[in-house]
Amino acid sequence: MDAVRLIGASRCALMGSADAPGIMAEAWQAQALAQAIGSRLAVSGPPELRGEALGLTELAGRGCGVLGAPVLDVGRLRAAQLTELGDARLALLDLGGLLGEVGIALVGIACAAGDEGTYWQCMEAIDAADESRDRVLEMLRRLAVRDQGAAAG
Repeated sequence: MDAVRLIGASRCALMGSADAPGIMAEAWQAQALAQAIGSRLAVSGPPELRGEALGLTELAGRGCGVLGAPVLDVGRLRAAQLTELGDARLALLDLGGLLGEVGIALVGIACAAGDEGTYWQCMEAIDAADESRDRVLEMLRRLAVRDQGAAAG
């Protein structure tokens, strides 16, 4: 499945999650998907994105590690369903939106957390989602610079 469709499915699942464990599981899924997209871009994406894509892969991996893997069968793991990137710009725009939504959802969980462990887990996951989003925005900036150069030349 292409990245844009998987990101859309992740956004819908995040919006449909009604409780903290569900939201945290969807945050993990989003980070795993960001890791897979970053890895794909690092290997076969535009050359000017490869360094940032590698950074995204590492940051998203940290986000997954902080949240801990939910119990899922392989068929429900969206990152494993990634078969193609499609339009890199559109995928990055949508991924940036998803990571922003993940951060907002985790703020809600952190504010309502009844224990300190959950609070700090959410805070670290928010930080990882924010840093991952920063990498995505930098890749979008680099694509814009490349396109401006091509248009001017």
